[in-house]
Amino acid sequence: MRNELREKIAGEIALSANPGKTIRKWREDFGLSQQELAIQMGISPSVISDYESGRRKSPGIVIVRKIVDSLLALDDEHGSPMLKKYELGGRSDCVVSISEFKGGMPMVDFMDAIEAHNVVPNADLSKRVHGYTVVNSIKAIVSLNSADYLKIYGWSSERALIFTDVIYGRSPMIAIRAHPLTPAMVVYHKPENIDPLAIKLAQLEGIPLVVTNLEIEELIRRLERMN
Repeated sequence: MRNELREKIAGEIALSANPGKTIRKWREDFGLSQQELAIQMGISPSVISDYESGRRKSPGIVIVRKIVDSLLALDDEHGSPMLKKYELGGRSDCVVSISEFKGGMPMVDFMDAIEAHNVVPNADLSKRVHGYTVVNSIKAIVSLNSADYLKIYGWSSERALIFTDVIYGRSPMIAIRAHPLTPAMVVYHKPENIDPLAIKLAQLEGIPLVVTNLEIEELIRRLERMN
């Protein structure tokens, strides 16, 4: 539940049209003053004020992480009232595994590690992958709403979304096409076949679509070794 709350707060700040307003909303929800949050972060209260008022540009991922971790740390000190109050219903079982990389990994190295091959003609494989999420595609379709969808992106959208239980692969690409966030790469795990529409959508989005046929247990082991 703690990780889900962390991901939700970070996602809302990162995607907000007004990040400062969203930071203030969460700070106030936690019942904290600007000074309390600033002391926990080791910065001046004026910095928090500048973010919340929009005088300072939107925070990057490092600052967002410090804000979120500080909110949760202070909540722990106060007996975790916010964590207890904010019931997310437990981690959705559609997310099989999720993690971030300390440094970005070249796509080609990531593909080699999971024995994946690209199916999109002329795909740009020069980018880096900063994390991964393994998602059960069938359970995701059934259980995820638009707000929950943010969870699968973790700390960064520059990640590989790995879909298991793929039959033709149309639904995952349609969902990605409809969402404002775009992953760095999409991986299908042991698909029966790939619908040409899925490949076309990947081309339109400029996303490499790759396939791995590793057994799921071996795939997870290899992913965890990358951390």
